[in-house]
Amino acid sequence: MLAVVGTCNPVKVKAVENALSRFFQASVVMVEAESGVPPQPIGFEQTVAGAVSRAKGALRLRCDADLGVGIEAGLVPVPGTISGYMDQQFAAIADTSGRVTLGGGPAFEYPKTMVDRITREGIEVGSVMEELTGVSGLGRREGAVGYFSKGAMDRTALTELAVLMALIPRINSGFYFG
Repeated sequence: MLAVVGTCNPVKVKAVENALSRFFQASVVMVEAESGVPPQPIGFEQTVAGAVSRAKGALRLRCDADLGVGIEAGLVPVPGTISGYMDQQFAAIADTSGRVTLGGGPAFEYPKTMVDRITREGIEVGSVMEELTGVSGLGRREGAVGYFSKGAMDRTALTELAVLMALIPRINSGFYFG
């Protein structure tokens, strides 16, 4: 099986490799696919749409692939939180028949001051994290979740969970598509 991931972020590619290897013999390659949403998605609709767009776009860019995978992280509104939002990753897996399956990962909250800047100024989480921490390229390594969880969780593991959730209908196809 050949899976193509619609990003050039090595963390997301590794997460897809980890998830797929639990069930399939798969080769995973990356391409830069457009999300079709703002650089910092806000809300479930934008975040999921970005993941789906990347999955379908990746599959179009590599016609020899069996699966296209798109991953998008966004700020989703959650009542009762300190900031009103949580960061959540969504994964979409598209196949050559046109079927798309979705999965979401765990969500965590950023400090309110970060969220206020992101939503008010329209800047990306990565930029605010770099200003806050002084660490560049955090999103290509442990991510904000690694920083805020003090290493208990990293971005690869967080993303892998979203991909695993998107695989559930595919590894149980009789229940979902049968």
